[in-house]
Amino acid sequence: MIAPLLILTMKWGDLYGPHYVNNLAHGVRRHLNRPHRFICFTDDASGLDREIEALPLPSLGVPESHGDTRWRKLALFRKNLEGLSGTALFLDLDLVIVDDLGPMFDLEGEFFIIRDDDLFRAKPLRKSNPARDRLLHSTGNSSVFRYEIGAHSYILDAFIADPAAATSRYEISQQFQSAQLAKNGHLAYWPKKWCVSFKNHCVPRGLKSFFVDPSRPEGAKIVVFAGSPKMDDALTGKGRKWYRRIGDVSWLRSLWEGPEQSR
Repeated sequence: MIAPLLILTMKWGDLYGPHYVNNLAHGVRRHLNRPHRFICFTDDASGLDREIEALPLPSLGVPESHGDTRWRKLALFRKNLEGLSGTALFLDLDLVIVDDLGPMFDLEGEFFIIRDDDLFRAKPLRKSNPARDRLLHSTGNSSVFRYEIGAHSYILDAFIADPAAATSRYEISQQFQSAQLAKNGHLAYWPKKWCVSFKNHCVPRGLKSFFVDPSRPEGAKIVVFAGSPKMDDALTGKGRKWYRRIGDVSWLRSLWEGPEQSR
């Protein structure tokens, strides 16, 4: 018997309500026609659908005095993660699944993540600092990554060894995570078209946005809300700028909410 695939997400604090988890789970069910478990690590399971497996937030293993919860996602790399094993796809809550996720499990390799630069437009001025440009160009965006549970515990081990040094050298956890993956030869990226930015790939550029509504780029599987506008604003037509209009996004909202909620 083939073990079900694992879909993981995390929710803590009050920034995201339970409907984010529920809508994400619905999106996975619509776009993954394979046996799977949808697991949410959370400090509050109230309001989650019954089909969702709620597990406690895994511990980072650092003193409470450290207090930087932005790095909590690194706890997913524990050697023993709530007794789970196998292939897992991690998904942030603020994204929309728009096409079949199956190929994301078929791609051969140990680890896949979004190249953060693939979500943004080129920044030529950054080349004035070559070291920083190399770091940011190689950094993976951890909104969507696939890994074997327990196989990359060296990431968390390196963080626990000196969390103060890690948080002083790296601005955010995905920079540190990417550096550890690269050091161990495991840093690899999704095909560029699979995970796209809402504002940079769905919204037409410049004045064209005032005449053409946002659309799904060919080949896209997941729409990520990197930077501004945030997901809630974009799905309600907000987040516009003087140089950018956010037009009709009913197609995207229906994929996030489900057709039964979008009527």
